[in-house]
Amino acid sequence: MIRTKKHKLAYWVILFVMICSLFTGCGTKSELQQSKPTSQTITDHAGRAVTIPAQINKCYYTSPLGMIMIYSLAPDKMVGWSMQLIDQQKKYIPEKYQSLPFLGGLQMNAKINNEELLKAKPEVIFSVGPDALTATTKSDADKLQQQLNIPVIVVDGDIKSTEKAYTFVGQLLGVEDKAKELAAYCNNTLKEVTAATEAIPEKNRVNVYYAEGPKGLATEPKGGSHALVLDLVNGNNVAQVDNKGGSGMSNASMEQVLKWNPDVILSWSMDSGGAYDLIRNNEDWKNIKAVKNHKVYEIPNAPFNWFDRPPSVNRFLGLKWLATTLYPDVYKVDMVKETKVFYSMFYHADLSDDDARNLLINSGLKVK
Repeated sequence: MIRTKKHKLAYWVILFVMICSLFTGCGTKSELQQSKPTSQTITDHAGRAVTIPAQINKCYYTSPLGMIMIYSLAPDKMVGWSMQLIDQQKKYIPEKYQSLPFLGGLQMNAKINNEELLKAKPEVIFSVGPDALTATTKSDADKLQQQLNIPVIVVDGDIKSTEKAYTFVGQLLGVEDKAKELAAYCNNTLKEVTAATEAIPEKNRVNVYYAEGPKGLATEPKGGSHALVLDLVNGNNVAQVDNKGGSGMSNASMEQVLKWNPDVILSWSMDSGGAYDLIRNNEDWKNIKAVKNHKVYEIPNAPFNWFDRPPSVNRFLGLKWLATTLYPDVYKVDMVKETKVFYSMFYHADLSDDDARNLLINSGLKVK
């Protein structure tokens, strides 16, 4: 009898302890959930303190520069496109991203569709530009943030700051491993190309004219952000025009181009509003060395231009293409293979060899 009472007492003590532990555990979990931060304050690349969600699931961007960076890094967090995609571009973009809406951007005096953007409910907006960050960069970001009541994060878009940009944005979006992978590719490409071409004597550097627009009579000077790929591969940019900054596109005359007499002309495709066909067939251009020697090259441009417009991370593939096009004796790569690697890594698209060849068809390379 005594033994039974003792057993009962022990049973109730154990049960009491278990119940207390259960409630204590639940209380601790609830407290942890309540204490988990829902927001954080970060310092962006313009030195601005910006309060953002602790976890970002949806984001937007003020221009294609940021759009392409986010697309390469975390496409499932995009709420739309800042440039209108055409069928030629969609061919190289997975179908599930093609249906994202066009919401506009602030590039080239364009506008964001504020009403539709607010419907998409991005938690942050990234502002990424190719030019140096200034007080205007900060004030513009502040104005947009106040206007939309959405945090705006300024990111340094300089091509030499790509690792910093990817690391920063990757941490904010929770995709650090992908950011590390893409940053490594960009860093290695820049080092590889510049190391191969910087020792080329000045007299042996190829004279190049970058022909923009439907007549080919807009261009970019040396040092401008829109012709930076040419500078980095150590081509000699012949255009002696003023640097307009911003969206660029300085005017040039036919007389000037004839005087510069470039060895190579780089042009947009006709589908992109360029002068590739015109330059090769128009009488006004026929006496220029590049035309006479059949060295007018169409810049690959799908889904995004490899050289410029937008001057985003797409340019790293352009570095490899242009270096091996201008200087095949000092820089040799298999561009079919490189194109397939880049498109898989950055654009989430798996290309066939023929797909890659088609992208390079008028680019100046003889691909197998």
